[in-house]
Amino acid sequence: MPYILLTFTALFWAGNSIVGRGAREMVPPLALSFWRWSLALLILLPFAWPHLRRDAANLRSAWKWLVVLGVLGIGTFNTLLYTGLQTTSAVNGLLLQSLQPGLILLLGALLFAERTRLLQLLGIALSIVGALVIISKGDLASLLALEFDRGDLVIGAAVIVWSLYSVLLRKRPKVHPLSFLAATLAVGVSVVCPFYLAEIASGRLIESRPESWLAIAYVCVFPSLIAYLCFNRGVELLGSAAASLYLNIMPVIGAVLATMFLGEAIRWFHFAGMLSIGIGIVCATRKSSRTGPSPDS
Repeated sequence: MPYILLTFTALFWAGNSIVGRGAREMVPPLALSFWRWSLALLILLPFAWPHLRRDAANLRSAWKWLVVLGVLGIGTFNTLLYTGLQTTSAVNGLLLQSLQPGLILLLGALLFAERTRLLQLLGIALSIVGALVIISKGDLASLLALEFDRGDLVIGAAVIVWSLYSVLLRKRPKVHPLSFLAATLAVGVSVVCPFYLAEIASGRLIESRPESWLAIAYVCVFPSLIAYLCFNRGVELLGSAAASLYLNIMPVIGAVLATMFLGEAIRWFHFAGMLSIGIGIVCATRKSSRTGPSPDS
């Protein structure tokens, strides 16, 4: 079950990056982030309200961690991601995001003294190699020629923020998943709101086109509500390091989506990368259900 949940997470988040890049001229980054979370919260509230009332005491006692997780995972990460996608290439963005599993392992070891198995390290290395094979189109030497600009640095900061969020998920309170998501969404909207107002004041507005509203509709439902519920549950079942490994499926899914919607062919390096990522996931998640850290530990 956790593997299915995390595969859907990767699918919807790959779509999130594609939409964020494709809609950059129509929907400014802070507008996309604000309306994504605001609408997601409105959709979620009727379903989460009974759980919020029942979990009120636990939510109040853990408010500091809710604020930290809401600021990191909701308010900051996606705002930085959408901002970086305004200027950076998709190749560079995927390269940077493929580094998250290793960074999560490092942060887990530094902050919580997580023990990392050799097989897990091998799996992460294989998955990163697979992601790089796809990103470089089979020519790993071409990675040396990549140039990084301001957008890359912004996405690099987003990667650090998300990695920290993933590791700190173990501190989430023992409440219903809908209660947790609704609480962190409320925090995230509060964080993004003043920056969105500043964006409006600067003259950057949403273009009133069907494509703009479709982009907002997609990001508020699939990568927001469904993917976050799936990812949070995946971390709970497998641990942050093993669950984050599924982020390396995103380049694979990106290649498939490009074939479906852009007419690009899948070539040999896509299959090689998929194989490497698949083997890496099997290695890194083996025995994870028994040894992976619990978010409540």
